[in-house]
Amino acid sequence: MTTEQLPDEYWNEFYSEHEQIWSGKPNAAFADEVAGLAPGRALDLGCGEGADAIWLAERGWTVTAVDISTVAIGRAAGHAKAAGVADRIDWQQHELGRSFPDGEFDLVSAQFLHSRTELPRDGILRRAAAAVAPGGVLLIEGHLGFPPGEHSPHPDIHFPEPDEVIESLALPEGEWETLVSRAHDRAQVMRDGVPINRRDCTVKLRRL
Repeated sequence: MTTEQLPDEYWNEFYSEHEQIWSGKPNAAFADEVAGLAPGRALDLGCGEGADAIWLAERGWTVTAVDISTVAIGRAAGHAKAAGVADRIDWQQHELGRSFPDGEFDLVSAQFLHSRTELPRDGILRRAAAAVAPGGVLLIEGHLGFPPGEHSPHPDIHFPEPDEVIESLALPEGEWETLVSRAHDRAQVMRDGVPINRRDCTVKLRRL
């Protein structure tokens, strides 16, 4: 563990530091990859302040949105109400290494599932794959490093390449199709307004 705080304490403190942490817009790579999918049931793991879940709900998806932080979930629920889609989103609090939402989903999304606290990421992503319904899609977006110039980076946090992500899922042979496996650059504006370039990776798999 890279911090002595419990994971829920860490993330509640993180979200309590500012009235809004993220931009309120869905991740561009996420939106691009989901735009062509037919709406169905979606699971958003690590939903934060709810931008992706709300974007999905606005496009006809029924969403189960999960985060460890009750502060983030409360904020996200308020945003969903303001957007008029509160009835399409089920907000759930889970520490994903300990509990996981029930059901099968046409889309399971794990966007930037990284943490400075203890996080059994590989195990969580395997459970995410198991929650994908036949014909459904698993979409994983991750960073490939810390932001340029970030102070006190944690060397024990590993950022896997796309091939590593797929290998770590240990998927049964012949039951999945790889749709996207790529590294890519992404422009990002930090909370202090400074623009940076990030290196991210996208993995998109379909269950046959």
